Amino acid sequence: MDEANPGENNGADDTLRSDGGGHGQQEAFVRFTLTGISGVVESARLRIYVTTGSTDGPMVYPSASTWTESEMTWDTRPAQTGEALDNKDRIGGDTWVEYDVTPAVTQDGQVSFVFVADSGDALVFSSREGNHPPELEVALGRAGPSTPTAAATASAEPHVLVGAGDISLCDNDNDELTAQLLDQIPGTVFTTGDNAYDAGTVDQYLRCYDPTWGRHKDRTRPVPGNHEYGTPNASGYFEYFKNIAPYYAYDLGNWRIYALNSEIDVSEESAQVQWLQQDLAANPRQCVLAYWHTPRWSSGAVHGNDRTVRVLWRSFYEAGAELVLNGHEHSYERFAPMDGDGQPDPQGLREIVVGTGGRSLYGFDPPLPTTEVRDNTSYGVLKVTLYETGYDWEFIPAAGSTFTDRGSGTCH
Repeated sequence: MDEANPGENNGADDTLRSDGGGHGQQEAFVRFTLTGISGVVESARLRIYVTTGSTDGPMVYPSASTWTESEMTWDTRPAQTGEALDNKDRIGGDTWVEYDVTPAVTQDGQVSFVFVADSGDALVFSSREGNHPPELEVALGRAGPSTPTAAATASAEPHVLVGAGDISLCDNDNDELTAQLLDQIPGTVFTTGDNAYDAGTVDQYLRCYDPTWGRHKDRTRPVPGNHEYGTPNASGYFEYFKNIAPYYAYDLGNWRIYALNSEIDVSEESAQVQWLQQDLAANPRQCVLAYWHTPRWSSGAVHGNDRTVRVLWRSFYEAGAELVLNGHEHSYERFAPMDGDGQPDPQGLREIVVGTGGRSLYGFDPPLPTTEVRDNTSYGVLKVTLYETGYDWEFIPAAGSTFTDRGSGTCH
C-alpha cells in the first residue's frame, strides 16, 4: 500500500514493497490461513523471498486480517496491532529471509502481518503472485517439555504446480512454446523427466533446455527420465541442477509433494522405496501428490503400462494419496481414480500423463477401462492448483495447439 497513491490497490502485483522513503510510506501485507494448530506452538517463521535488498530491513507487526486483497488501499488498510514481532538490519537480494512471528501464531484461522519500514531504503519481495510466494512455517510441540512434532500448515492462497515432461530437443522449438506458457504462470515448476534430449548431457541441457525451460530453473523441482540416463549416472542432469537429490519431498501449503526417480531401483527393498514409506509415515497429510517419469498406467502405443513402478503406485494408494503425474509417453492422458491394481475406486489415486513438453507426440493404443480423457495433438503444460482440501487441474495448450482439459478433485 502506497501513501503517495492512497486510493490505489496493488493486490495483483507480483512483488510487495516496504519503503520509508521521501515519496511517502509503503507498507506490505501478507495473510495466511492456519489449520492443524494443536498443542504448543514451538516456533513460527514468516519466510519471504527478497528480490531487492535493503541496508536496513523493515519491521514486521501483526495486523487485523479483515482486509480484501483486491480492494485494500492505503486509506482502507488495517492498522498494525501490538509491538513489532521482528526487525532486520541489512538484507541482501535474491534470497529467502525469515522473520520470527511466534507470538502472533496461536490457533487455527487467519493471521495477518504488515511490513513497516524504519528507514528510507526500500525492500522488495515476492508476493503470492510471484515466483516465490511468502511462506509461514509453524512447528508444534505438546504441552510441557517436548521436541517439536510435525509442522502445522499455513497457506496465504492456493499453491500452483505447473509443468510437463519430455521437453527439449535443439532441433525444434516446441519447448519454447511451452516455456512461454510458464512465463505467464506463477508457482512451482515440475518436470516429469526426459528434460533434455537425446542423452541429457550437460551440453544438451545448456544448449537445448536452458534457453527455454531453464528460464524458470530457480523455481523448478525436476525429476530425471530414461534419456537423462543416456549419460552415465545421469551426470548431466545432476550437474545442471546443482547436485539435486535423486529423489526428494517438499511441501506446498497443506500438500506433501514427492519427486521420485523411476530410472533407478524402485523395488520393495530399494533405498528409495524404504525412504518413501518412512517419509509417508513421518509426514501424514490429507493431501499428497507425486510425480516421476514412467507411468504405471498408459494406453500409449510406444510404452504403455509399466509394472516396474508398481511398488510406487501401490505405496501411494495405500497412503491415501490423491494424484500422480508422469511423462514418458509423449501425449496427455487422464485417468479416473484407481486402486492399487488399476481398478476403478472413487477413493483411489488419479494418474495424469503429461509428456507434452515439446519433444514430439506419440500415438495411442485402445484406451484402458479407466481412461477418461486423452490427446496426442497438442503440446502444453498441466497446471495443478492446490487448495487446503482439494485441487484443480487444467491442461493449457501451447500456441498452435487447441486441446484443453480441466476438472477438480478432493483430498481423502
